[in-house]
Amino acid sequence: MINRRDIVRLAAVSAIAPGLAGRVSAQSSAEEWPNRFVRLIVPLAPGGPTDVAARVIAEPLSKMWAQQVVIENKPGGGTNTASDLVAKASPDGYTILYATSSLSVAPSLYRTLSYDPIVDLAPVSLLFSFPFYMFVPNSSPAKTVQEFIAHVKANPGEVTMASPGTGSTPHLAAELFKRMAGIEMTHVPYRGAGPVLNDLIPGRVDLYFASGSLLENAQAGQIRVLGVTGLKRDPAAPDVPTIAEAGLPGYEVTSWQAFFVPARTSSAIVKKINAGALAALADPGVRAKAQQIGYVPIGSTPEELGIMLKAEIAKWHAVIKDAGLKME
Repeated sequence: MINRRDIVRLAAVSAIAPGLAGRVSAQSSAEEWPNRFVRLIVPLAPGGPTDVAARVIAEPLSKMWAQQVVIENKPGGGTNTASDLVAKASPDGYTILYATSSLSVAPSLYRTLSYDPIVDLAPVSLLFSFPFYMFVPNSSPAKTVQEFIAHVKANPGEVTMASPGTGSTPHLAAELFKRMAGIEMTHVPYRGAGPVLNDLIPGRVDLYFASGSLLENAQAGQIRVLGVTGLKRDPAAPDVPTIAEAGLPGYEVTSWQAFFVPARTSSAIVKKINAGALAALADPGVRAKAQQIGYVPIGSTPEELGIMLKAEIAKWHAVIKDAGLKME
């Protein structure tokens, strides 16, 4: 026969059991992860360097995890479509965002966002970083960064700066250049990088910040490179000075790519994904393929990536505010 004391004890156990079961279930899920394919959401269209880099790192991860890492390209909304998808996905480790540095630009550039990069996404690991290069047409009178700045000052309102789209990192690199050099240029946005090159070569635009993929065009004599945006000279082009050393002290822009997951993903799963990413980045094959597209494998802890994201958001907020940029 159950007495009053037994009833109280059973009630207490019942109250504790759901929470205990939840913790056991979460722990079990983390231990079993991954037991099915993992989606890697890429915010840009197939074929570009971002898509290539995502596939480079997905290949060794598939082998390490013994589960297929499936690339899903979700372009649109200035990369916000992909970020929103992951922010609202189940926090089970099976949906990973292959984020670009646009993630740090979005909060200041867009009037409204359907997600918050800090609140709704959990950092996992920095993957790659790469600088941009300052390209001008061969018809430009400038052969150095200082000469270009002098040329713009001598021709106010006449010099154009191209970009693959408003709010893109190349666009913001040019805006930061303007701001720090105290010059004015007219922004000419394009729909992608290809059309920009078609107009840069014949001199229909005067300046373009682009990745090292255009170094081949400079080496072929089609365009001229004046500087690199990183803190140090790029091993891919050691003769090209940094913009900071060539005439604009303190200037630095480095683009990056990283893994993020939904914010409520367990720390155990985050650690597993982080460990996989770091192991993949250390693979000689991955490093060689990354170098071919001008990317530098980096890696980080989740905490380091979180700190970097906040610093990048603050940096670009000032540039975007100064330039008066806002998008719907």
